[in-house]
Amino acid sequence: MQNAGSNSVTRLGLFLAFLLTFLVSACGFQLRGVADFPFKTIYIQGGNLSLKKDLIKQLKINDVKVLETSEGAELIVELINETYEKRILSLSGGGLVREFELNYKATFRTRAADNPIWSQVQTVQTRRDFSYSDNALLGKAEEEAGLNLDMRKDVTREIMRRLTAVRFTPK
Repeated sequence: MQNAGSNSVTRLGLFLAFLLTFLVSACGFQLRGVADFPFKTIYIQGGNLSLKKDLIKQLKINDVKVLETSEGAELIVELINETYEKRILSLSGGGLVREFELNYKATFRTRAADNPIWSQVQTVQTRRDFSYSDNALLGKAEEEAGLNLDMRKDVTREIMRRLTAVRFTPK
């Protein structure tokens, strides 16, 4: 009799797994895959921004060849600027900082290699709030560094999305 009970539990589990799989696929969910870029080669110019390494890594993962010079590139990206900003969001009754707001902003522009005209400057930015306590100084410094890294990754993903939307007629 115990065998029949466990058999129905197994059937119920399989049915629920099938139902969950069906519901997830019906809502349009799909794993993030390789992006479809309208170019195969790119040159990234601009200063040594911390964002540049992340962007190059993501482009290579997506089978886009990142060139050392603009010669042979289909698309040129100029990383203009990035800024980190930290401001006080709230204070305690005693005047101690309770929350900070972190802002990260990056600006860039693009152009086809055979076109001398740049696109408009595009800005991507993100922000995070985090609580602060002088009693946990080291932990909060690590949390802030982690949040800054996450913001930079978010901005990199947004730039990648925008690069998939670049429209031009490659050589």
